Amino acid sequence: MGRGMPYFIRVALRSLLRERWVNLLSILTIAMGLLVISLVALVIYNVDLLTRRLPEKFSVVAYLKDGVSEQEALQIAASLRRHNSVEKVRYISKAEAIKELRSSVRDADYILEGLSENPLPASLEIRLRKEAVGPESVKAFADEIKKMTGIEDLQYGEKFLLSIHSLRAGVKTVGLILTLVMAAGVIFICYSTVKILFYRRKEEIETLKLLGATRGFIRVPFLVEGGVIGASGSGISLFIVLALYQGVFKSLSVAAPLFGAVLFPPEVLVSIPFAGLFLGITGALIAVGRIRY
Repeated sequence: MGRGMPYFIRVALRSLLRERWVNLLSILTIAMGLLVISLVALVIYNVDLLTRRLPEKFSVVAYLKDGVSEQEALQIAASLRRHNSVEKVRYISKAEAIKELRSSVRDADYILEGLSENPLPASLEIRLRKEAVGPESVKAFADEIKKMTGIEDLQYGEKFLLSIHSLRAGVKTVGLILTLVMAAGVIFICYSTVKILFYRRKEEIETLKLLGATRGFIRVPFLVEGGVIGASGSGISLFIVLALYQGVFKSLSVAAPLFGAVLFPPEVLVSIPFAGLFLGITGALIAVGRIRY
């Protein structure tokens, strides 16, 4: 088998083929663990992407008191534009407000037929900078501008903002825990597999020791085996993730466009194989380090 190969690679490959069923079971188990990690990464990536896009559409609406003239309203808007957190301010007069309302309820305009006068107040639509959109920063901004002369009330979806940021933090926390648990499981599987392979080759190892082989010379083939097992498992998991993404999400997006918005992070294509290789070698390293011979 590959006479041109280094000795430790030939030994590792021979051992992998000889104990193929044990190794296959380990590879499939590792593949499932890495599949969970890949799906967690997919969920975290898309939730994070969604919450990062929200600030682009987030705004605070400041309703003006009755009697505030257009000139006074424009002065308030100019004052707000100088605030560090504000990106854009738009003045909406009472006439524009009722016009926008009529446009939004065009199919049910009978609701407004009985109105003798315009009940809507003039307002200022305040678009905040991306970095200023957060539960605490928005609340502090709202408390500050409530005190301004001419401002009657504010609306900015405080509960919605809190829910979104709580969802983002919760998904990241759960994802981190699952990733750590699955990574520990992959390391343990590689550790157990290499330990089994070691004891099955104990007579061969004793012979090598009598011939003067160093501990490093004996250990390296097991590290190669652990790396191959981990990398093989990661390859299978990556194939399944890509198949799910292309076959399931793309198909579902026809019926439910929401699934079409799910993006596959390109970083996974590179990180998962390297993660499998790293975890496999780590498990093997722990195994050979704990064995006394």
